[in-house]
Amino acid sequence: MACVIGLDRSGSMLAVARTEADVFERPIGYVQGDGGALPFANAFDAVFSAATLHWIDDHPAVFRSVNTALVANGRFVAQCGGEGNLRHMLEHAGTLMASAPYRDHFAAWRDPWNFADAETTAARLKAAGLTRIETWLEEAPVDLETAEKYAEFVSCVCIRHHLDRLPPELRGPFTTDLTARAASDDRPFTLDYWRLNIDARKPPA
Repeated sequence: MACVIGLDRSGSMLAVARTEADVFERPIGYVQGDGGALPFANAFDAVFSAATLHWIDDHPAVFRSVNTALVANGRFVAQCGGEGNLRHMLEHAGTLMASAPYRDHFAAWRDPWNFADAETTAARLKAAGLTRIETWLEEAPVDLETAEKYAEFVSCVCIRHHLDRLPPELRGPFTTDLTARAASDDRPFTLDYWRLNIDARKPPA
């Protein structure tokens, strides 16, 4: 019987996944591991990734690892944040990070995301040995409608790494200042998401 394997670097994320496993008909296994060094070879008909690759710095390593994990003619499908993702929000955040009273807490800041473009990604997939490659960017804006909804969402999802760098007493003000800037955008309280889509195959044997 075919099965599904879920992989994540985080043990806590895998624990959450296990609690929801009963919604699937097929058996599921769970492996804690690195997406850039999958512990499999010639094992899967397909590899799928959603909203993950932009958190991994070394995309060439990921694609080589995926190619190794797939059987001949196996398929790789993925979607993640791509070039231009959240540009407006990140520009606002960057301005705040360079201003008082926040700047001292971001002195050694390094962006934790990797928003690649479609052309670079296609070249990396080809270099990893994959074929029948399709990559494209897709605009997917999300209108959060109000300041309250915007602040709640971005503080939990989009700027959590920023807030982790700040002492508790500055986290609320940072979110409030960011929200105020988002209110002046041409499309207020809208997150300009850009999705990078990937579809490729391992060559036939």
